[in-house]
Amino acid sequence: MSEKHWYLVSYDIRNDRRWRQAYKQLQGRGERVHYSLFRCRLNKTEMEALRWDLEKILASEDDLMFIHLCPHCAGK
Repeated sequence: MSEKHWYLVSYDIRNDRRWRQAYKQLQGRGERVHYSLFRCRLNKTEMEALRWDLEKILASEDDLMFIHLCPHCAGK
């Protein structure tokens, strides 16, 4: 199995129904840090699967961002 890394997942979703669906996808995969910000520890396959699941939910007007965290930053 590949090594796990920390990611910040941020989203801006303009529709309540899509927001709830995205929130449910992230809820079991990471820790909620702020309103639309999750910290997730994932390997590459899990990260790509999460991105794929979220992209299926989002519309063109929504935004999604994955930020890879270095080990030092992830600990803060």
